[in-house]
Amino acid sequence: QYQRRVRGKIKHCTLTMDTKKVFSTISLSSVGTLDYRVYFKKNGAPCSPLHDLPLWADKENNLVHVVVEIPKGTNAKLEISKNDFLNPIKQDTKNGKLRYVAEKYPFNYGAVPQSWEDPSFVHPDTKAPGDNDPIDVVEIGDAFHKTGDVLVCKIVGVWALIDEGETDWKLAVIDINDRLASKIDSLEDVETHLPGKIKEVHDFLRDYKIPDGKPPNNFAFDGECRDKKYALKVVEEGHEQWRKLIKGDKPNKTPKYEMQTANTQLDKDFTPYCVPVEEAEKQIVQEFTRYLRSKQ
Repeated sequence: QYQRRVRGKIKHCTLTMDTKKVFSTISLSSVGTLDYRVYFKKNGAPCSPLHDLPLWADKENNLVHVVVEIPKGTNAKLEISKNDFLNPIKQDTKNGKLRYVAEKYPFNYGAVPQSWEDPSFVHPDTKAPGDNDPIDVVEIGDAFHKTGDVLVCKIVGVWALIDEGETDWKLAVIDINDRLASKIDSLEDVETHLPGKIKEVHDFLRDYKIPDGKPPNNFAFDGECRDKKYALKVVEEGHEQWRKLIKGDKPNKTPKYEMQTANTQLDKDFTPYCVPVEEAEKQIVQEFTRYLRSKQ
């Protein structure tokens, strides 16, 4: 639909669908450029991967949706945008330069939708405020997923990274389609079937900034990965903090933080930030048109 509405040759614009034919993405430009964006659609309509995709795929069985940002085996620092309309995935920058991690990620890295780490909330266990991000996810399965893939995952544990004085949860999960998913329900199962994996993830998260001249990252709980029960509690807390944000009970912009809250598919009685689908499509088309004109 976007391709039909934008006149001229579209370069680096691809459409992919997941196996359930529910979520799709449309990409602007490519990784390694400042223009790179991955926009999301749900059931054919533009949406926010942070706000419109549901947290739970199957709450009764503790299965969550996960949005893949950084595929395993890559090192471009990609993330769901906190500032762009409808929160597309983009490559992070620092001082105007695109960010890369020195070592390639040994796991798929992403985020849980409909979660938020509130910067005004000091967690009683970490003694640090949230980092104004959705809850980060480490997916430990075999597959090399793609940026924008939406997975259904089992939760097995969680680390509490303390990044520049802020709580930065790292949820450990496994894709239900992984060959070992039926055998893994706990950290003990991970150690049995993927020996050394927990340490590998911990060490990567601790050390990935060292090549850039920074010290190792710190963790709460002496670096321990907390169990599934605790991880589920963290997810519920993050979801409740997101609910307060999206309902307008918490401001989406203060002198200390900003979070783009536009969405297209939540109930208008639930959130004041719902945007008509037609308006969302118009804004995305304008973004594609701007990009195409800049390349002429």
